[in-house]
Amino acid sequence: MAAKRLCIITHTFLPHVGGIERVVYEQGKRLMQRGFDVTVLTSRMHTAKSYVIDGIRVRCYDSLNAAFGLGIPYPVPQINSFKTFLKCVNASDLVHVHGHPYLSSLYAAKLAKFYEKPVVLTQHNTFIAYAGGFWDHVEWLNDAAVGKQVLKNADRIITVSTATKRYVLSLGADPARMSVLHNGVDVDRFKPLKTLREEKRRKLGIPTKATVILTVRRLVYKNGIDTLIETATTAIKQNPNLIFLVVGTGPDQTQIQTQAKQLGISRNFRLMGFVSDEELPSFYNAADLFVLPSKSGEGLPLVSLEAMACGLPVIATDVGGIREIIPEGYGKFVPPDSPDTMAEAVIEFSQVNLQPLKQKLRTRVEDRFSWEKNVEQLAQIYEQLI
Repeated sequence: MAAKRLCIITHTFLPHVGGIERVVYEQGKRLMQRGFDVTVLTSRMHTAKSYVIDGIRVRCYDSLNAAFGLGIPYPVPQINSFKTFLKCVNASDLVHVHGHPYLSSLYAAKLAKFYEKPVVLTQHNTFIAYAGGFWDHVEWLNDAAVGKQVLKNADRIITVSTATKRYVLSLGADPARMSVLHNGVDVDRFKPLKTLREEKRRKLGIPTKATVILTVRRLVYKNGIDTLIETATTAIKQNPNLIFLVVGTGPDQTQIQTQAKQLGISRNFRLMGFVSDEELPSFYNAADLFVLPSKSGEGLPLVSLEAMACGLPVIATDVGGIREIIPEGYGKFVPPDSPDTMAEAVIEFSQVNLQPLKQKLRTRVEDRFSWEKNVEQLAQIYEQLI
C-alpha cells in the first residue's frame, strides 16, 4: 500500500527557530515513522531551495520578509512561488496548513480545494497585541481578509488549546469541524537529570545557594521581556540570591542588555543569547523555576511543557491556553504587565522546597503531553479525511 502523501505548509521552518517550526518538525518525524510521506513547504530563509532535516523533505518558495525586522514573522510569497505551491499541493493526498493568518496558508488551501484535496488547519496562537495599536489594526484586517478565508477552506480545524479555539470561533469558524489537540513535548530529551544540573550550574558559575529562574523567549514586545526585567529588578532587591537566565534572541536584545546594566542587575540577570536545541535541556535542569511573562498571543507554549517535563514549576501570565496545562499548586498565574505581582510569585516559590513537585510535574507531562500521544490523535484525524 502506497504511503499517504502529506504536504505541510508553515510560514517558516527549521533552521529558523520558533514554536510552530518545532511543532511541525516533531510531528513530521513521528508521522514518517507511522508510514506517511511528508513534505514541508515553507518560505526560503537563507537556505537552499530544497533540503532535508532528519529525513523530512523541505521545499522553499521565495518570499518578501520585510516585517521580520520588526519582530513580525510574516513572509509574503513572491509571484514566482506559485509553481512551487502548485507542484507540492498537487503531489499530495492531504494538505496541512499551520496558522490561519498567513498568505502561504491561503494559497495552499485554495489550491487544495481546486484539486479536491482535504485541508487540515492547525491554529497555534490567540490574538497578538502589539505596542501602539497600529499593528493590532493590521492584524484585524488580515484576519478578515486572509484568516477567515483559510478557516472557511479547512475541512478540519485543530487548535492547540481551548483558548485558541475561542479565538478561532470569534472569527466565524465552524465548531463542528474543530478539535482541540494540545501540543506535546519530547519526554526523552526533556527530563530531570541531577548530574546535568550540577554540571551546567558549575559551568555558568552559579552559586550553590542561588535560586535560578529561567525563561526561554524570543526577545520581542509580545513576549513580555519588559515585564520580566522589571520583575527581576524588584525580586533581586528582596533576594540577592536570585539569578535570572534569559535564553533567546530578538529585536529587543540590545535594549534589554543596556537596561539591565543601567539598573545594576547584570550579575543576576543574564542574557544567554541563542541556545541550540541540544544544549537547551541543560538550562532547564540548571533552573529551579520557569517564568513566562507573555502579554498576549499564547496558544499553548512549548517552553512551558519543556520546563514541566524537567520538573520546573511555572509562573506565567494568565494569557492564552497556559492555564490548561498547569495543575493547581504546581505554578502560579499573574495578570499580564504586572511585574510586582510576578515578583511576589517568584519570591514565594523561591522560599519553599520545590523538590516534591518535580516528579509530579514530570509524571503529568508523560501521561498527557508526549508527542507520541499528540501524533496518534493527529494521524486519526488524517485517516478520517484521506
